[in-house]
Amino acid sequence: MNKYSLSALVAAGLLAGGLSAGSASAADLGGNCCADLEERIAELEATTARKGNRKVSLTVSGFVAQQILAWDDGFESNAYITDTGAVSIGTNFSFTGKATIAPGVTAGFALKIEAINNDSLLVTQNTDDPGANALGAIANGGSLSPLAIESAYWFIKSETFGRVSVGQQSTAADNAAILPDASGSLVVANYVLYDVNGFFLRNNAGGAILPGAILGAGGLTYGSIASCYPLNGGGGVSGDCDGYPSNVVRYDSPTFSGFSFSASWGEDDIWAVSARFAGEFSGVKLALATAYNENTDETLGVGGPRPRGFKGAAWQIGGYVQHVPTGLFGYAAYAQEYNRSNIVDPAVALAQRNAFNNKPEGETYYFKGGIRQKWSPFGHTVLYGEYGNDDDKFTAQAFQAGVSGSELERYGIGIVQEIDAAAMSIWLAYRHYEPEVRGAGGADLQAQDFDLVKFGALISF
Repeated sequence: MNKYSLSALVAAGLLAGGLSAGSASAADLGGNCCADLEERIAELEATTARKGNRKVSLTVSGFVAQQILAWDDGFESNAYITDTGAVSIGTNFSFTGKATIAPGVTAGFALKIEAINNDSLLVTQNTDDPGANALGAIANGGSLSPLAIESAYWFIKSETFGRVSVGQQSTAADNAAILPDASGSLVVANYVLYDVNGFFLRNNAGGAILPGAILGAGGLTYGSIASCYPLNGGGGVSGDCDGYPSNVVRYDSPTFSGFSFSASWGEDDIWAVSARFAGEFSGVKLALATAYNENTDETLGVGGPRPRGFKGAAWQIGGYVQHVPTGLFGYAAYAQEYNRSNIVDPAVALAQRNAFNNKPEGETYYFKGGIRQKWSPFGHTVLYGEYGNDDDKFTAQAFQAGVSGSELERYGIGIVQEIDAAAMSIWLAYRHYEPEVRGAGGADLQAQDFDLVKFGALISF
């Protein structure tokens, strides 16, 4: 007789216990009793969720995050209910597992699905419910489904030699400068434009800026002046210049005295390297990370295929410091993009070639400071202020449409309350955006400011 899962055996016991006292005793049952019981157990096993098999564990985890997003572009205002943004930071669920091959050596897998129906990256003044997931458009062939595969890979890990993983996953540079932020405010306040990416810039008359065949009827969006050349068309990534999961081979080293490094390579061709440090000294917590990536893939990006000869690169660095006894913290990040394209294909229109070859190289600064302190029995409270600046981070498409320079400043304040008993965070935040866009000859295109307030929560499982 097969061995059965505990839940199936308990269920079978309940079934057996349900026999009436007036039934025949077990000794009097016919020869088919055990076969019938085995059939019932098999049926129960088929409908029972189990924790992996006997060799590979299974863990289910994730979080749900939703928020109210109230905004004012100077001519119109409204309030939407949105997710917190796709690509690693929105509602998701994950299946992960591992098994021991030998002492100190394990194999495993990760499958992460984003479940996002109203992505804050995609909402605009005209679209309050896009009903899609930006990750689907980026990494999964343009799918409009609210479900998208964020990660799907297997790995082999040695405690001595490190980990090798293969499949769709973050590259070595993905989120590199963002992840050192341990303040508890990372989801609500980082330098990616998760809250305003899809909104259109307005001029002083309330109209679109540079509408036309290249940018569409709506013209410039906030994401199109906070992009990054290696992901040209990847609106709103700001300084996260390798910010999408890709099909790569990745290596992660063990940690030595707080130091570790990673490297990744993906098809046709993208590659990245990164290094990290984390430690605590005399009550001061410190975390640092830096990364460099290059991309010559002619298909990876939201803006559609890029011409043969495209090559983008970027460097980013981020650091976090916190005085643990007082909770005072500071975080800073910097990113620089590099345009190394040499597009000579005569089949590509001259204007497009010039746009990709000559677009200025932009840079991003971001600062955040505040206090993280446990003032209530619920959990830590985080108070913060932030400032960010994207200088000449417009896309090649915007350059082709007539943008000669841009700057996007943002200021913000917020509060995050952690609720430890529910693995939950609640936030209230305000942001003010000041875009400046220059056209031909450096003429100011008179973009209006943008204000927003976010109130939301995240609960993990």
